[in-house]
Amino acid sequence: MKFRIKFLDASVFFRKKYLPKTKKGKRLLLAAGTLAAAGILFLLVCNVIVLFRSGKVYHSAEDMPDFKVGLLLGTRPEVAGWPNLYFTSRVDAAATLYRKGKIRNIIVSGDNGRKDYDEVTAMRNALIEKGIPEKNIYSDYAGFRTLDSVIRAKEIFQVRELIVISQEFHCRRALFIARGHGIAAIGFAAADPGDNSPAYRLKMECREILARTAAVVDVFILGRGPRFLGEKIEIKG
Repeated sequence: MKFRIKFLDASVFFRKKYLPKTKKGKRLLLAAGTLAAAGILFLLVCNVIVLFRSGKVYHSAEDMPDFKVGLLLGTRPEVAGWPNLYFTSRVDAAATLYRKGKIRNIIVSGDNGRKDYDEVTAMRNALIEKGIPEKNIYSDYAGFRTLDSVIRAKEIFQVRELIVISQEFHCRRALFIARGHGIAAIGFAAADPGDNSPAYRLKMECREILARTAAVVDVFILGRGPRFLGEKIEIKG
């Protein structure tokens, strides 16, 4: 009984001190609450759309069909001076698919927007070190965003079917974009280092919620294309 009285007293104190007292203030509070609820609902709907329209993501190379091209999505080789395990696992996944004959060529697509930042060359060199022939690696230096990488695979490299190579959460977003642009694609999930760190996993999930929402807006609302296009490149073999 005492706890209930204290709770009610605290509730009354909060309302008197913090809640608006005028009708205008109450209307503003209601509007803010409505907007916040609508924003959360929009995020939820966009994420559901991406997950349900993404397509199939494989975890085992043996179960996959063969494709002419794999699209390796870029990331930086180091983070704060330490090796980036996302980089390493993506390169390993691409090399595995090539060795098993699941792909014959690899498009390495990433950000090279500054002279001192080059995801593509780092991934290309890592693939060559793993024995992938240079002639089977194609570099896309204008993959500034996942959307750029996916659409440029179609528009520049003239690919209509491909395997997207990245961590599963990233693959699903890329496959959603591919489907929205008429590309027949499946995903191959590289090992996810975030599985070993709950705190980092939470950070990545929060970031991905926003990224999926942006992808839906780009594909269905804005119809956004890549920042740059350019001359077409033929992938041989």
